[in-house]
Amino acid sequence: MTTSDTHPISLVVFDMAGTTVEDRGLVQQSFAAADEHAGLSRDEQDRARMLTYVTDTMGQSKIDVFRHLSGGNEEQAQSANKAFEDRYGQLVRDGHCSAIPGAADLLHDLRSDGIKTALTTGFAHETQYAILDALGWRDIADVVLCPGDGMRGRPFPDMPLTALLRTSAPSVQAMLVVGDTTSDITSGLRSGARVVVGVLTGAHDADQLRAAGATHILESVADLPSLIDAVN
Repeated sequence: MTTSDTHPISLVVFDMAGTTVEDRGLVQQSFAAADEHAGLSRDEQDRARMLTYVTDTMGQSKIDVFRHLSGGNEEQAQSANKAFEDRYGQLVRDGHCSAIPGAADLLHDLRSDGIKTALTTGFAHETQYAILDALGWRDIADVVLCPGDGMRGRPFPDMPLTALLRTSAPSVQAMLVVGDTTSDITSGLRSGARVVVGVLTGAHDADQLRAAGATHILESVADLPSLIDAVN
């Protein structure tokens, strides 16, 4: 039931990789290419530690991740990030990219029901659009966002709030944010979204998502319609 100060959900902000797009280890493969190119790790143990960090920070802006791994060496971070994005984009173009079952139908159905949609990612613009092109998703959402041009990536709230502004949604109370990582959850909570959903199709498990503060846990975005009906 809605109250006088609570709007029904009219905007859903989706993460991409792991949430609406299958995550088949492409991040790990791309990190290996970045490490080899930029020389981030010193040995196998160091490489394993860095890969753990990459997995733990899934969903965050990749350049920020590489800035951390390079110890603040901006030149090395930029070099690693470019190699990462190049490798990921190539894997996508080679066909290693598919939608989470039910995701495309969900995006179409939400828009048909008058609910605005946004697709967000921690990848660079070029990689994001390589994914959209591979899936034929250029026009599937109302808003497509990634870090850059004054917009910070997760865990900051910039992308959900930018989606709110660009879609003219009435309030953060009308916004639902959904993702597969703790960074997605933190970003949604910081944005003030009324509903922040963790899904189990990506990097982090239910315990991690709950600990991050998810208001709901779903097996997949395909289960989202019933949740929207319940919270509205």
